[in-house]
Amino acid sequence: MSRAMSEFDHRYNMLIERFASIPEPAFETPEEMARVWGRNWGCNSDIGRLRLVLMHRPGEEMRVVDTLPRIEELGAFGDPESGAYWRGDVRPTLAEQQAQHDALAAALREEGVEIVYLDRCAPGRHKSIYTRDSCIGVQGGAIVTRMGPKIRRGEEAPVTETLGRIGMPILRTVHGTGLMEGGSFAYVRPDLAVVGVSSRVNEEGARQVEEVLKVQGTRLVRVQIPGYRLHIDGAFVMVHHDTAIVNPSTLPFVFMEELKRNGVKLITVNHEDPSWAINCLAVAPGRVLMSDRVSPRTQDALDRAGVSVRLVEYDKVGLGGGGIHCSTCPLVRDPI
Repeated sequence: MSRAMSEFDHRYNMLIERFASIPEPAFETPEEMARVWGRNWGCNSDIGRLRLVLMHRPGEEMRVVDTLPRIEELGAFGDPESGAYWRGDVRPTLAEQQAQHDALAAALREEGVEIVYLDRCAPGRHKSIYTRDSCIGVQGGAIVTRMGPKIRRGEEAPVTETLGRIGMPILRTVHGTGLMEGGSFAYVRPDLAVVGVSSRVNEEGARQVEEVLKVQGTRLVRVQIPGYRLHIDGAFVMVHHDTAIVNPSTLPFVFMEELKRNGVKLITVNHEDPSWAINCLAVAPGRVLMSDRVSPRTQDALDRAGVSVRLVEYDKVGLGGGGIHCSTCPLVRDPI
């Protein structure tokens, strides 16, 4: 008589049935994170208590800026061949930028934040100081982005190496023709996030990020950034559970109405504020680090909203096109 299976197969099947695969608890749950990955990695908001942040102290890569020819009609310095460019007339010294970056790092440490620095900088990538763009911390891990312009392509590899060294899970690397930069991503709350579609973020990049967030129960809203503006963090940053600082002149009306419908109060900057004032960083709900050039009017509005502000001098770094928010990539926040 032929048998349905051998004794070996029977025992093997029963063994695997008894020691079955277990999809629960989910990858992102704190207990699973701690057991498998050593800590509860990632962020589910932009305002939870900040525990770990990725930064890059400006270094020799900044020397490239000193070699750039002047482009008078653009009011900038730049080299189309390498893709390197610098807006404006003033190129601060490396020492000036390092001093301000060090002061920001010191302020973060005093706020109880641990700093991880990039293991290395991609050669000549003088915008690597803006670590916000090359990585996005989400619940359970990180998304490595894919930078848009030529001068920034290549920052992704050092970020990946650094995340690997510290043991942070990488949930997605944006690939194919996707473009995504972290300065154009923001959480409104754990179940709602926004991405600014612009010359630096295309639909394919947004779709890939959306796939990660969907697994975690977070809805992604797309906002069309007007003209050649780059990132949404130049116009919108969450500073408290239900409060955002915004620049209404560079945000679509429909998005601001969507925020209001979701119970978010909007504090608007004004003509007295420098362009990088809005580029601030929440280190806890209602506690932000902000440029010391922010106007008294905006500081008063934040105070009335229950947001305390710590001022940091950062104007020399800001000349490179990014502020405090751009220079910090949160890797771990307390969940809210």
